[in-house]
Amino acid sequence: MTTTPTVVLIHGAFADATAWSGVISELQGQGVPVIAPPNPLRGLASDAAYVASVAAQIDGPVILVGHSYGGALITVAGVAENVVGLVYVAAYVPEEGESLGELQGRFPLSPLVSNLKEWTYPVPGGDPAVEVTIAEDAFPSVFAADVPADVTRILAAAQRPLAAAAFGETASAAAWKTKPSWALIAAADEAINPDVERFGAKRAGATIVELEGASHAVAVSQPKAVADLILDAVRATS
Repeated sequence: MTTTPTVVLIHGAFADATAWSGVISELQGQGVPVIAPPNPLRGLASDAAYVASVAAQIDGPVILVGHSYGGALITVAGVAENVVGLVYVAAYVPEEGESLGELQGRFPLSPLVSNLKEWTYPVPGGDPAVEVTIAEDAFPSVFAADVPADVTRILAAAQRPLAAAAFGETASAAAWKTKPSWALIAAADEAINPDVERFGAKRAGATIVELEGASHAVAVSQPKAVADLILDAVRATS
C-alpha cells in the first residue's frame, strides 16, 4: 500500500501563504494532502528550523516545496527524516556552507537588489534590526510582471518583509544531496536572476522544468504548471 506524501508549501520573501492559493486548489483537486504554513522570514537558520519542525510533526512522508527564499529553507529543513522530496519554484538552491549572497554573487544582480526599501524592527535586548521590502512602484515589474495589475497592487501592499541578515547566513545542510529534487525555472524572473535558479538546480541534479515568460510570482500566474511539477514529485515518491 502506497502513502501519498503531504505537500508542505513554503512561501518566500515579500509574500505570504496565500500566494499558493491556486496551487493548493490544484493539489486538493487531485486528492493530495497539502498545507502552507507561514514563513517567519527572520533568518535562514531559525526559519529552516521552523520548517523542519512543521515537517517532523506530520505523520507520513513529506514533500517540501520552496518558492524563492523558501528554497534555501527547504534545502536545510529537508534533512528531516520523513522528507522524501524537494521542489524548488523560482528558488535559491544553496550548497552547504553557502549564503544566498554568495550564490547570488556568482551572477549579475537582478533588478530586485536596487529596488529594496529598508525598514527596522525591534530586537529584544539589542539594537533594531533591518528588514527589506520591494518598493511598491517597482513591485509589478520586479516580482509579478505576468500577474494582472489589480492583483499585483494587492500583493505589493500586503508583502511581508525579509530580515536583511538572511542574505548573509550560510546553509547548514544541503538536503538535495540525499533527497530527490525538482525545480521550476521562471525564465523572465526579475527578482532572482534565472541563471541563479538554473545553476542551483543543475548543481542539485534536479529534474528541471523551465517556463518562458514566467515572472517570480509564477505560483500566482501559472498555478497549474507549478502544481503539475509538484504532482510529478508526488508520483515519484509515493
